[in-house]
Amino acid sequence: MTSPEERGITGGSNTEDRFRVLYVCTGSVCRSPMAERLTRLELDRRLGDGASQIAVRSAGTWGHVGAPMEAHAATVLTEYGADPDGFRGRELIDDHVIEADLVLTATRDHRAQVVSMGHAAGLRTFTLKEFTRLVRAIDPATLPDGCVIDRARALVRAAAALRGWLQAPNAEDDEVYDPYGAPVTVFRHIGAEIHSALDPVVTALTGVPSPVS
Repeated sequence: MTSPEERGITGGSNTEDRFRVLYVCTGSVCRSPMAERLTRLELDRRLGDGASQIAVRSAGTWGHVGAPMEAHAATVLTEYGADPDGFRGRELIDDHVIEADLVLTATRDHRAQVVSMGHAAGLRTFTLKEFTRLVRAIDPATLPDGCVIDRARALVRAAAALRGWLQAPNAEDDEVYDPYGAPVTVFRHIGAEIHSALDPVVTALTGVPSPVS
């Protein structure tokens, strides 16, 4: 059996043939759960039963283990039509990184913390907004059709290859700031940022554009 390092950006010890996305923030009760549940919503809309080919989880670098989602985050998800129910916070551990094919973080600091854990995570770890920027520069015609898992893995490789060439104009452009403790209006703003960043990502992962509402 090959090691995670030998497997490189295809993730770690996946025993199921699934593509695994991990969202990371600080407390695991605001940003990463919103990203997780919004991604699930969009995958279900675009792939139907095929959405199970992509697993989506979240964790926090200082995660509130077992804690429910922050109430304002749940409110925002409901407004988008996503389901906040049943969520429990997780603290980021090595196994989460080893298993992930793609790690998307809220900030550059979170990205650095994931990469510092090792497990050949550097080539498959991006901030969410960084990954969105890179994905927009990738020609969809260069990605494989047919198998969603193969397409998603090819997308991560292509994004990693572009990273050094497409820097953000400002470092802050790659950040999603923490709304913890803020009023619901701030959560709506952060939710809109996350939702906007996710749309091209889910389109690129699946090859299916957002349904016209």
